[in-house]
Amino acid sequence: MKTLCVYCGSNAGRHPAYASLARALGKRLADDGITLVYGGGNVGLMGIVADAVLEHGGEVIGVIPQQLVDWEVAHTGLTRLEVVDSMHTRKARMFELADGFVALPGGFGTLDEMFEMLTWRQLGLAKKPCAFLDSNGFWQPLMTMLDTMVRERFLHPEQRADMWQGSDIDAMLAWMRSYVPAQADKWLDEKRRSQLRLTPEDV
Repeated sequence: MKTLCVYCGSNAGRHPAYASLARALGKRLADDGITLVYGGGNVGLMGIVADAVLEHGGEVIGVIPQQLVDWEVAHTGLTRLEVVDSMHTRKARMFELADGFVALPGGFGTLDEMFEMLTWRQLGLAKKPCAFLDSNGFWQPLMTMLDTMVRERFLHPEQRADMWQGSDIDAMLAWMRSYVPAQADKWLDEKRRSQLRLTPEDV
């Protein structure tokens, strides 16, 4: 794994543990020679994880839409900053650049970006690992909701298991490096739909 995309909050959050986790991940990526791909911001956990990588001699690629550059939240000290025309282009470019995806604590944007990657995995459009790196129990309510989706038959159990969640960076990276995509069919009904040939443009 040469590049890792990190989704996280543009705020630092209420608990100091979130910033500590972002710094620890940034240092570990630099130490392992893994390039950080992220949203290009200089604020919140985004800025913290990017600064930690840079402070420890690592490389950081930021991808940011022009609107956020105009709002003066772009990080100008990165190894490379790519300015794109829209949020949609940003997500597609980050997907192209990354070998895997990690969600640190965050809000709407973090969930939007990570769940798009999980949806592409579910549809067979991508084969890249997705992990939720936790601190202070932040992601546990979401994991409970995913278990509810399985119980109520909106999500295949194997696809629920086709992600990682925890607080140990070593364990997360080991899982990502040995990742094998789940082969579960999206459809839970016994009578499956006729086979679909989807591309990202269809989603």
